[in-house]
Amino acid sequence: MKTKEILDIALKLAELKEAPADSGIIVEGENIKKVAMGVDMELAEMMLAKKLGADLVITHHPKGGSPSVNAYKVMDDHIDSLVRAGVPINKAQKALTEKKEQVERRLHVSNYDRVVSGAKLLNMPFMAVHTPTDILAERKVQKVMDKKVNCNPKATIQDVIDALETLPEYQKTLAKPVVRVGDKDNYAGRVFVTMHGGTGGGINVNKAYFEAGVGTLVVMHMPEETIKVIKEQNVGNVVVAGHMASDSVGINQFADALEKKGLEVIRMSGLINPK
Repeated sequence: MKTKEILDIALKLAELKEAPADSGIIVEGENIKKVAMGVDMELAEMMLAKKLGADLVITHHPKGGSPSVNAYKVMDDHIDSLVRAGVPINKAQKALTEKKEQVERRLHVSNYDRVVSGAKLLNMPFMAVHTPTDILAERKVQKVMDKKVNCNPKATIQDVIDALETLPEYQKTLAKPVVRVGDKDNYAGRVFVTMHGGTGGGINVNKAYFEAGVGTLVVMHMPEETIKVIKEQNVGNVVVAGHMASDSVGINQFADALEKKGLEVIRMSGLINPK
């Protein structure tokens, strides 16, 4: 199988017509039978993959090339998520602007060639699949919330945690889902899952969700300064589902699809095997 065919599988699963800015083929390859896949695949993981006989390395987080430098562009997906939650599109765009500019400045000075040059020297095909699998994770977790929590007007944050832990990735992780804003006996209100968009949208984006009527946000991760502000506002709850577990929920759907196509998949570097 060729790298393009493998990327197309991820795009089809996520119902995307083209590769997002944070995903794509970095080093092309063909005749691929064994894939090493993980959350953070850098040079050390690539050398191990080579030793294990892998024909392709797939990283979830962009670790080089165009997917790394241009990853900030997928943050516009936060606008669509905000609108879906009931935020006017003009307000959604303004809420995102500051955080998007911060991320662009950080990525602009990164060493985008470090892992790429290693892949080329090792003659190892290399690709990044970030947003597509984040979309898969978000959809699956939201579906669980709608089925088990949002149907109950008096559901609590404990019900949110219990719902998350019906998925094997959250059962197996060492970093269990935690309540970062609110208490487990608080009413959850409307639970909204936001797990794609490159990275978190920042304080203004989260504030906009609560102003639109979201009662509890379920996220992969949230920085300390954002948690502090939301606590001070005292208008909503935040459940941090866990970074590696949440990424794994999406990546495993992609890995399963590759296995169904006859490829061998080595799960590593933070990817929790649900089997």
